[in-house]
Amino acid sequence: MENTQRHRPAEDGGAPSGEESAGSRAALELLVHGVGGTTPEQMLDDPRTVRVTGDDIAAVFRRADDADAERGSGARRDGPVPEAYVWCNLTSGNGTRALWLLLLPFMVVNLAHWMRPTAHGRRRTVRLYGLLVRLTGLSLTVLLVAAACEVALDLTAWQCAGTPACAGRHSWLGFLSPGEGWWGAPGRRLALAALVPAALTGLLWFLSLRTWSAYESQQPLGGPGAQEDTGPTALNRPGFWYGRRLGARLRAAHTAAALLTVAAAVGSAAARYDREPGGPAVLGVLGALLEASLAAGAGAAGWVVCRRGRSERRLDGDADRRLVRGLPLAALALLALSALYAGWERPAWESADRLPGNLTFGALTFAQGLLVIVLACVAHALHRTDPDRRAALRGLAGPAVAMLACALGGVMSGGVSQRMSDWLDGTRASIPGPPVLLTWQASVIPPLLLLLLVMCCWLARRAWHLARAERAAVEEEYAGEAGDPGRTRRIASVRAMAALTDRGPRILAVTSAATLLLGAGALAGATATGETPGAAARGAHPVLHGAAQTAQALGSWLIGLGFVLLVTWGRRAYKDASARRTIGILWDVGTFWPRAAHPFAPPCYAERAVPDLTWRIATWTGATGGRLVLSGHSQGSVLAAAAAWQLPPSARRRVALLTYGSPLERLYGRWFPAHFGPDALDALHRDVVCWSNLYRRTDPIGGPVRLPGDGGPEVDRPPLKDPLAYGRTAEHPLPAPILGHSDYQADPAFAEERRRLLARLRPEVPAPRSTGRPGPAA
Repeated sequence: MENTQRHRPAEDGGAPSGEESAGSRAALELLVHGVGGTTPEQMLDDPRTVRVTGDDIAAVFRRADDADAERGSGARRDGPVPEAYVWCNLTSGNGTRALWLLLLPFMVVNLAHWMRPTAHGRRRTVRLYGLLVRLTGLSLTVLLVAAACEVALDLTAWQCAGTPACAGRHSWLGFLSPGEGWWGAPGRRLALAALVPAALTGLLWFLSLRTWSAYESQQPLGGPGAQEDTGPTALNRPGFWYGRRLGARLRAAHTAAALLTVAAAVGSAAARYDREPGGPAVLGVLGALLEASLAAGAGAAGWVVCRRGRSERRLDGDADRRLVRGLPLAALALLALSALYAGWERPAWESADRLPGNLTFGALTFAQGLLVIVLACVAHALHRTDPDRRAALRGLAGPAVAMLACALGGVMSGGVSQRMSDWLDGTRASIPGPPVLLTWQASVIPPLLLLLLVMCCWLARRAWHLARAERAAVEEEYAGEAGDPGRTRRIASVRAMAALTDRGPRILAVTSAATLLLGAGALAGATATGETPGAAARGAHPVLHGAAQTAQALGSWLIGLGFVLLVTWGRRAYKDASARRTIGILWDVGTFWPRAAHPFAPPCYAERAVPDLTWRIATWTGATGGRLVLSGHSQGSVLAAAAAWQLPPSARRRVALLTYGSPLERLYGRWFPAHFGPDALDALHRDVVCWSNLYRRTDPIGGPVRLPGDGGPEVDRPPLKDPLAYGRTAEHPLPAPILGHSDYQADPAFAEERRRLLARLRPEVPAPRSTGRPGPAA
């Protein structure tokens, strides 16, 4: 590897003549761990560590012996001072994080926002893409709250409490039964039950606000005066990691939409009754005015979602306080008026059948399918503008993931409703139960799982063929070693399983297409028949009738089992730290991106981690003028790259990038081409002084960056050997393990690449320490 980079000549700051200062000789390795987290003691390989800066959520640690390395008279000469940035508590802290499992659909739809294809010169089309994803996210909020209304208002207050046989089996519903007291009126039962979805909405609003304050309110390095930075990726823009304005607007709009959904569920039944012939004229007029007000409020919430996207080209600190406060308060006032209107005395009113307004689920399903189809058309148009052969699904990954988010929302909503109905009524059939559409949606789960089973069989067959092909490669790589067929098979099998990661787009494509088709079939069947699948197939061929009944029963059981497993896993994670860390790994991957499409998604840890890294790098290089190796493993390499993009040029001149087990191209480059595509990674290669990437063929996550050397030396080192030794040797008297994605630092190539990177960095005269400034401005 060359000692200098062709595209970057030496700039102001060669080593001073004569005796070098300790600052000019300073070298630092800033380690950033990957998914799952670790401890500073493990990262630094020393039981004695001290916190240099940070708090209990995220902090920088050093070995105790290195705490004052820059100030000491004897500088380290055997390598750079190691520092560890530990951010695992951002995603796997206390037990309440397990509740984030319930926000999984919101997280998935937020990912769809960032999966758009690369497009140059199509600004309006890009805005349309973001708008469609935000509307899909809004529909998921309405769906969640509608499911809560279905459970609390329809199944409990309207159906069970209004049916003596059902209410008699649940003593806690006795005071809501007709004729048992003031609360026995249908409208008053609905008004009381509305407290449940309203409380859920309040909880989501509170969590979103609190997590924003803890995670996403960190101001980036540049400050309000930072200049716009243009390039092939938005990750170098000063406002990318500061979405305060959009987050506040989306939080207000989604909160208002949720409260208006509850208000509509409460007031629609009373308004429908008042519109019937002979109903009270005054209440009929009030009901029409209330419904018009609810429609106007829904339009206002939709307008706020559509009106503004992300402001990345500058730090947008505007708070829109009137809108952020006024919209939810207006929706809350309409909810109170709806409860007052529904609770008005109507002596002849009785609850029967299902709660009016159950067409909501059908309308939401249709709207979500339509949004996904239009989103796919927009994504296809963007991909055709600037084709990327490595992009997953040829640019359609975003619509496919949005479809899965809608499916997850439907499954979770149906699961809650079905389990609540079974608990309230069991098999007695004294109440109508949940909407027919939810039963149809449950019935399509068995064929979807059967399709996934077929795909798993295909993957297993593919892995078997790959393993057979890899055996010859393993034998060639370890030529001269004593042959061990079992050892060869194990190494080849690990490589084959690691290669299956690249088949992920096909699995997603088949699953999303099947979900869309089966969901459309369920909607058509429920709309056309108005009956459950088993009842609709009555009178058909016995085989068809039996299949419909089996799918209905099995789907109901599976959807209930899935919901129970979700709750059980959440409870276990609340008590078990190891299970909590497993859940944290999911969020490490899924919550890297800012909440641009859904404000109730789990918080974005990178809006805290990236400013942390940039501030630390800029302040250290500004104070010492030393050389810094930014060393990132797995997801830590993604954070490192994002931090490097945000650095000012004065700090970037002092930084080398070392990535290992990195998903930068293999996962992020394929699934998020607009931000980590070939142009973006090539620009990063040119921006940093030097960059080296390590990977193994046995690694299912990390891979090569695949950048050409025309912008400087090659980034990718040839794949590392894994295991380091085939059999027993003098250096490895015990069998060497197959490391896969872990322990890259155990390979001698790691220290070698770090030395080469430091050799290509040039020290400069340290900045004056008396200025009092925290670091260079962007």
